[in-house]
Amino acid sequence: MPRPSTPSIDDLLTRLLRIAEDLAWSWHEPAQRPFAMLDPIAWEARNHAPIETVLSTSKARIAAAAADACFLQALDAAERTLADARRAPRWFKSNHRGRDRRLKVAYYCSEFAIHESMQQYSGGLGVLAGDHVKSAEDLGVPLVGVGLLYRHGYYRQQFEADGSQRILYPTYDFDRYPLEETGSSVACPIGRRSVTARIMRLALGDTSLLLLDADLPENRPADRRLTEGLYKGEPDLRMRQQVLLGVGGAMALEAMDERPTVHHLNEGHAAFAAVERIARLVEEGTDRSDAVARVRASTVFTTHTPVPAGHDRYPARDAAAVMSSVLRRAGFTSRSFADLGRETPGDRSEPLCMTILALRLAEHVNGVAKLHGEVSREMWRSVYPEAETLKDVPIGSITNGVHPGTWLDPAAAAFWRRHIRLKPELAKPDEAAWSKATNVDPAAAWELRNVLRARLVGSMRDRLVRQSVQRGDDPSERLAAGAGLREDALTIGFARRFATYKRAPLIFRDRARLAAMLNDPDRPVQIVFAGKAHPRDGEGQEFAGMVYRMSRRPEFRGRIAILEEYDMRIGRELTSGCDVWLNNPIRPHEASGTSGMKPPMHLGVNCSILDGWWPEGFDGRNGFEIVGEPKRSGAAARDAADAHAMYEVLEDHLIPEFFARGRDGVPKRWMKRALRSAATIPGPFSTHRMVADYVTQAYLPANRP
Repeated sequence: MPRPSTPSIDDLLTRLLRIAEDLAWSWHEPAQRPFAMLDPIAWEARNHAPIETVLSTSKARIAAAAADACFLQALDAAERTLADARRAPRWFKSNHRGRDRRLKVAYYCSEFAIHESMQQYSGGLGVLAGDHVKSAEDLGVPLVGVGLLYRHGYYRQQFEADGSQRILYPTYDFDRYPLEETGSSVACPIGRRSVTARIMRLALGDTSLLLLDADLPENRPADRRLTEGLYKGEPDLRMRQQVLLGVGGAMALEAMDERPTVHHLNEGHAAFAAVERIARLVEEGTDRSDAVARVRASTVFTTHTPVPAGHDRYPARDAAAVMSSVLRRAGFTSRSFADLGRETPGDRSEPLCMTILALRLAEHVNGVAKLHGEVSREMWRSVYPEAETLKDVPIGSITNGVHPGTWLDPAAAAFWRRHIRLKPELAKPDEAAWSKATNVDPAAAWELRNVLRARLVGSMRDRLVRQSVQRGDDPSERLAAGAGLREDALTIGFARRFATYKRAPLIFRDRARLAAMLNDPDRPVQIVFAGKAHPRDGEGQEFAGMVYRMSRRPEFRGRIAILEEYDMRIGRELTSGCDVWLNNPIRPHEASGTSGMKPPMHLGVNCSILDGWWPEGFDGRNGFEIVGEPKRSGAAARDAADAHAMYEVLEDHLIPEFFARGRDGVPKRWMKRALRSAATIPGPFSTHRMVADYVTQAYLPANRP
């Protein structure tokens, strides 16, 4: 029998790069294996970036791979996996007919978290947007994403010895991103100037992300800064970025001959898109009031911020100035435009609020959890004077979720395939297989939990040693870094954006009480933190520094760790490896939160104040509730009461239950709770369910004006 011919190096590179250029590889694990096999060290060092891995691999190693039958089988499997994903039956097409099939959604967001190798995101908003786009692709919902392409991305984080943080802005080489240069550009009017932005495309299967890049030689230096970094700069720069996102984004859709029937503004940053769409209709001869009505009917707006101070507000005169060209085309005066973004139209002292502008120009509005919907109706009641009661305020809710393919660890996926016949490659809004998790043998589930925790501890040790080396610690410090972490310790995770309302340092309120819990030799407990604060949020930065300094105190050495450079990769390691996910925000300041939806897929449980999504997820048996006192007068009294409630849950319930072992070493009550967590949370709180809700509750109604 003749032996198969060995492919040439050029053919091999062509096949590898073809996979790399379709970002569907980022949530189909078999498609990642050839790159990991090609050069495991480069794969890890490049943060799992396929193109960078290929470009940094020696010709000799590539030649060896071309002659390696195992490698070629893995390459075949990778190509087959992506081809099968594209051919798989899609929920949208199978369940919708006629006019509904003509739906096309334009989804605007200021950040998209697709993969850790592309730092185009800062936190939860970007992660949610990336998961939304991936689920749209998996379900076959016709959607195109619209955003900006940032040369620096978000900042890189390093801790100094005193807990202060270095804010580093790397410059990314877009030639090493899986970007397609479309050859098209837009000339976006911003004030008196026109800013040129090229349109770059990211492919996720059949779904595209269109990203605008203004860092071009033909633009002035000030205009090139528009896509320099995410959430960098003063308010004026941020406002002009939002003109590029909204107005430039709408122009990019037209330039690419995309014809969306529905425009989804994910947060108020893109609200100017609605004004540009009105201007375009008016130019075509539509009466302005009719143009406003048509744009409203076809616009979906999702608000994510339950705190009034978190909504962008700009001086009305400045906003009218940067939008002057668009306003002339739309027939708006500066005053009529400003009134669209004011709670009290006619009040010239009130600035323009991007959220209110989006509320007034969108008919379909939602918060991101049921509680957040209630908070939003109360917060924005004045925008709807016709609403007689709070229930009449036309703001609904669609609870956030997480993308299973992105966040479900491959080892856990294999476990669930075997034990409940889960098929994660088949995207469904209502995955019923998870409900069978309560029938799984607790001993088998405990074995998986131990494996995932041990892997996390190994990774944390490596990271802490690298952090120590980078700080210039002496050899004894390097040896001690991470040495105290134990694979058998109850591991609690707290990883999220270090906004002050999330109260990362709350658990340190009574240090002696905490130290007693963590240092019990018979019941070892360890806590791992990770997260970044906004670079201009001094108090949030100090919270991170405080946690770092606590981790260096003698009573917490080896029991508290904080990891630098929180990104999607660290997020996956923590949410798969931790036994408990801790959340203690000031209620009701958490709009949704999604990090806590990920541990249950890995038999982790939540311990949280009833805020965000947790009031919908908690059933009394699938996690723990911190019964805080949000209405205590004064922040200090509230924090003290909430910290005391947290300690009581940990001391009286959580820690004893975890260490109550049977003769076989299995904590049966704990595993019953963990399996209940797996049975009740991953199905309802996936972005497959979330995107299907958007289709039925918002997209299709907006598609049928």
